[in-house]
Amino acid sequence: MAYSRQAKDFVAISDLHPNTTHPFSELISGFSGIGFDRFTFGFTIKDSPDYFINVSLWGNDGYINGLSNSFRIGDCVIIENPLVATKDPEKEDRFCPSTPSFYRLLVSEAHSQLSIGSDIEMMNRLLPLLHLPVKDSRDFYSLGDIVANGQSLDRTVINILAAVRSIAEPKFFTTADGRKGQRLEVKLFDDSVTSFPLVCWDREAIQLVQTLIPRETVLFISDARIGFDSFRNCMTATVNSKTIITVNPDTKEASLLFSYAKEVSESGVLHEDDRPGDVPVDSISDVYTVSQLKLKAQENPEVFCGITYSFISKLDLDTSVSKVIRSRCSKCRYQVNEEIQSCSNTACPGGDQPLTVTTGFDLLVDVTDHTGTLQSCSLNGTVAEKTLGCNEFVSLTEDERTAMKWKILLERCKLYIKITPSPKSRSGMRGNVLQCSLADPGEVKQNMSALQ
Repeated sequence: MAYSRQAKDFVAISDLHPNTTHPFSELISGFSGIGFDRFTFGFTIKDSPDYFINVSLWGNDGYINGLSNSFRIGDCVIIENPLVATKDPEKEDRFCPSTPSFYRLLVSEAHSQLSIGSDIEMMNRLLPLLHLPVKDSRDFYSLGDIVANGQSLDRTVINILAAVRSIAEPKFFTTADGRKGQRLEVKLFDDSVTSFPLVCWDREAIQLVQTLIPRETVLFISDARIGFDSFRNCMTATVNSKTIITVNPDTKEASLLFSYAKEVSESGVLHEDDRPGDVPVDSISDVYTVSQLKLKAQENPEVFCGITYSFISKLDLDTSVSKVIRSRCSKCRYQVNEEIQSCSNTACPGGDQPLTVTTGFDLLVDVTDHTGTLQSCSLNGTVAEKTLGCNEFVSLTEDERTAMKWKILLERCKLYIKITPSPKSRSGMRGNVLQCSLADPGEVKQNMSALQ
C-alpha cells in the first residue's frame, strides 16, 4: 500500500503508528463525514475496504472555516504531516464514528497541510470505497424491525438499510443564543414499511442528502440514533456525529432493495399509499385557485394540501359499475381482480399471504375554476361516499345514478385537495380529494376576493 510519487511517501491507514516519521507523509483517502465547531472540525477518511480513521483539524477561525468550505463528503484529500495520536476509545467513539484504528490524526494550521487530491489514478482507486459500508453489510435493522421493536429502541444507535422515498426542503432556524441552524427530513422506505422519517441537522449531511434521487437511491446508515417522536407518535432516526451514510452500497442486500425500490416505484404503490386519512382536513387552511395549485406543484416537489372553490366538471357515474367501484389489495392498494384470488403486483409487501381486498368508489374527477382545470383527481372510498351521499351504488338504477351525478356536477364546491408530485403523469402531479361539499356562496365570495 505504501509507495512514492514525486519523492513523497504515501502511508496506508493500516500502517500508521505514533512513531511514523515521514517529513512529508501523505494520506489520500475517501472523505466520509464532517462536522465543525469554533476553531476545529472533524471528518473521517478511508483508504481501503477495512480501514478508516478520524481526523481533527485545529487552527484559527479563518483557517477552519476556509477548510470546512473547501471540500465535501466524497472528495479525495491529501494530508501532509499529521500527528498520529493514540485515541481514547471511550471518549472518541462516543462522539465520532467508531473506527478500527487505534489512532486518530491531528492536523494543525502550523505544522500540517490539507489539499484536494486530483490524481486520476488515485481517485479511481479510492472513490469505489464510498460505496462500501463501514459496518458489516448484514448488520442492520429493517424499518419493519424498528417499528416492531418500538420504544424499546428509544435512544439506541443502530445501522439501517433503506431506500429514499422523498426529501423535504430544509427548514432554517435561529437558537435563543443567536446560532443559526437547519433541519431536513428524509422519508425512507423498504419492503416492510412505506414511510419512515430520517432527520438531519448537520450541514454536511443535509448537503449530501439533497443530491440524492428519491426512489432511485439506497442508503446504508451506520450508527443512526433511534428515538420516539411523541408528537407524531412514531419512531424516527436521526443523523448524529457518529453517523456515516453510504450511498448505493455495493452489497447484495442493497442490490436486492434497489431492485425492490425500482419495481415498487414503477408500480405506483408509493403514490397509492398517500391516503386521505393521513392529512386531517382541519389542519388545511391555505386557499388556492386551480392555476395556483398547478404553479405551486411545479415549484415545490413536495406533497402539499390546500382548499379550492371550484366546480367538478367531469364525474362519470353513469358508466359501467366496474369503472366506478373497484377492488384493491389491502396490503399495497394495487387494483386486483378478485376472481384470481391473488395480487398481481410482484412488489406487494403481502407476498404469498392470502389476498385481502377493499372495495369502494374509485373515481377520477376533473376540478375546474375560472383559471383552469385540474384533471383526473382521485375521489375514493369514504370521501366519495360522503360527497355523493351513497354507499350502495351497485343497487342503483341507471336513472338514479344519473340523477346523483347532476346533484354535484357543475356546482360550486369547497374541495380540500392533496397534491402529490408525479413525474409520470401528464401534468406532473396528482390530485386527491380529501373532502368535498357544496360551497357556501358568502364564503366563496369572501375567499375568491382575497385571491384576486
